[in-house]
Amino acid sequence: MEEVDEDPSVTLIPGVNSDKKQLCFAWGPGEMLMCETLFRSAENQDKSPGCPYVYIIRKDQDVYSQTLRKLFNESHGIFVGLQKDEKEKAGKSRTAQLVRVSKNYRSVIRACMEDSHQMAISTRDPAMHLHHSTQVSILSAMELIWNLCEIMFIEAAPAGPLLCHLLDWVRLHVCDVDNMVCEVLRNESPTKHENFWNVVTIFVLQGRMDEARQLLSKEANANPTSVNMCKILDELMKKMPVPSLNSIQTLTELELKWQHWHEECQRFLKDGTFASNPHMETLCKILLGDEKTILEKKDLMTTWYHFLVTRLLYCHPTVKHVELHVYAQSSLDLFLGGESSPEPLDSILLAAFEFDIHQVIKECSIALSNWWFVAHLTDLLDHCNLLQSHNLYFGSNMREYLLLEYASGLFSHHSLWQLAVDYFDHCPEYGRAYLEHHIERIPLDTERKALKVLRICEQRMMSEQVRSICKIMAMKAVRNNRLGSALSWSIRAKDAAFATLISDRFLKEYCERGTFSDLDLIDNLGPSMLLSDRLTFLGKYREFHRMYGEKQFFAAAKLLLMLMTARIAPCSFWMTLLTDALPLLEQKEVIFSADQTYELMKCLEDVTATESKKQKFQDDDAEMMKVEMLRLAMARNLAKAIVKEGTVEES
Repeated sequence: MEEVDEDPSVTLIPGVNSDKKQLCFAWGPGEMLMCETLFRSAENQDKSPGCPYVYIIRKDQDVYSQTLRKLFNESHGIFVGLQKDEKEKAGKSRTAQLVRVSKNYRSVIRACMEDSHQMAISTRDPAMHLHHSTQVSILSAMELIWNLCEIMFIEAAPAGPLLCHLLDWVRLHVCDVDNMVCEVLRNESPTKHENFWNVVTIFVLQGRMDEARQLLSKEANANPTSVNMCKILDELMKKMPVPSLNSIQTLTELELKWQHWHEECQRFLKDGTFASNPHMETLCKILLGDEKTILEKKDLMTTWYHFLVTRLLYCHPTVKHVELHVYAQSSLDLFLGGESSPEPLDSILLAAFEFDIHQVIKECSIALSNWWFVAHLTDLLDHCNLLQSHNLYFGSNMREYLLLEYASGLFSHHSLWQLAVDYFDHCPEYGRAYLEHHIERIPLDTERKALKVLRICEQRMMSEQVRSICKIMAMKAVRNNRLGSALSWSIRAKDAAFATLISDRFLKEYCERGTFSDLDLIDNLGPSMLLSDRLTFLGKYREFHRMYGEKQFFAAAKLLLMLMTARIAPCSFWMTLLTDALPLLEQKEVIFSADQTYELMKCLEDVTATESKKQKFQDDDAEMMKVEMLRLAMARNLAKAIVKEGTVEES
């Protein structure tokens, strides 16, 4: 796509004078932080107070619009459904399927437009009324463009049916006549209403002959002198050959019938049949395709593309696609008459009539405030195989580039980011890289949101992001002193170092309080305890307490001794383990054998052997008493164990 031929709009920051103050900024995925900075040369330092605020500048403000959120949500389902339709049909059935998808998109646009219209009516705030009215205008233009693209690019109807589609297009988007009709028909004498002939004329300009004939019958009933003229004009309208979607007649047959009908209209006009009634004479001239007469009614048509379709209807009913751009340009020039310049909407429609898809997309990208329209339209046209030859210079094709831009904008919203994930999934070249980049920047406000993000990453085998999320949540849990949650997240992240750190916190808490918190988690660690030695120790130490509580003293003693001799317990915790052995040593029944008691004695000596430990025990009477009690208990147990084992051997 070519470079944008106009400078981007300037965004003014309130309270900031960029000529006198230097600004600093930091780019984010969907927004920018901006503030004043004190970094400046010494001679030009300005000591006056600056702007005290940090501004957030968003590049896609539309994602925060309540009405447009409905547009984004509803269209997401249509988009995903189109991507998942693997049974690509061929020929007419495939075209019908794509047209159906296009109409679904348009129905969503129209529903949002209706919502904005209702909000504009109901609000009492002038600013909000202006906002919603502007939104209605933008959505209306979007549907107008999309509908024309559907006719030109997707349906691509042949000559004849093409005009039928264009007539429907104009009738759908030029709705002023309907309000005018209601106003006229509510009058006691409709034919005397000031807008009666305007309504009849608009019906004729739009090719709505049946409605025009119904109003003409009212004129005939009200004015006996005009009965004959009404009857002739009614007959001309009735006999007018128009193309239809399901007609079996050839273009040649249509052109011959149209030529004969045209000559008949011309004959009545030359004979002066309608000379006594200027309104009917004007209608006959319109039927003859008189451009001057049609242009005189430009106020009723309101737009140049209405003029174009009317002109085609009465001058070139068998127009082909390749001829449209000529008539479109001349109609625009005739309608504007040099009095005004084309609007951006005019340029977009003109590009569509010229069958210049890339220019349509480019103009829409410049004119519209978000990427929704161009992203979804381009994706649909890509499924029509109309964009295969157009790749961008940096590798990605146009479809993927626009989808990536649109999805990146959605990621700046607190809930719409979930929709963006599916758009990235369907961008085969850069989608995964964008998803990895954006998903790491989602604020993990709650565990529920974190689990949602985590599930997305796990489904896509994004192991690095999974670890990152788990570590973040584990750190948050530790800061909030929720050790169970922190341990769960660290296990999920398979982070051995962090699991060790949290296990130490659990053990420290046990030493301080004498109990474990989050027993359910520790009791059900299972194979996860093998993640680190400290976690293994924590799980096994809790198992020792459970065995002791269930009075499985021999198994508990064996496990306790194993924990000490395997050297997986932290050195600072050895004294606690030896203290836990004290009740077992004092049991009436011998729990520890002589060999096991010797092992306990060795462990006690290892604890008290170092100079620092000796000094600590000497300074702390309670610790010294605990050591003496352990030595006494071990000596007693050893004596009982030797007697018991000696007795067993002799017998």
